[in-house]
Amino acid sequence: MHEEALLRDLRRELLEVARRERVDRITRVRLRVGALCHVSPETLRSRWRELVADTPARDAALEIESSPDPRDSRAQDVVLADVVVEEPGSGTPPTSA
Repeated sequence: MHEEALLRDLRRELLEVARRERVDRITRVRLRVGALCHVSPETLRSRWRELVADTPARDAALEIESSPDPRDSRAQDVVLADVVVEEPGSGTPPTSA
């Protein structure tokens, strides 16, 4: 159950980035998975396409970093570390959000 909540929160965060940046396309997402997180990097990779279907991140490349430090303040979290968006009007290079 906790895993599903983390995935829903991640999807919601991606939608918020797209809304805030006023973009239709997210091209790359970098996540940081805490050492005590209930979602493994393998689970994130396997569920990624399902998670981002019908969102601006539907074609985004996924990068995942694992934090080995259980004392990190975000050790139980999946952190949206970086999002690269395509600028409005095709042909312009993507920027980090």
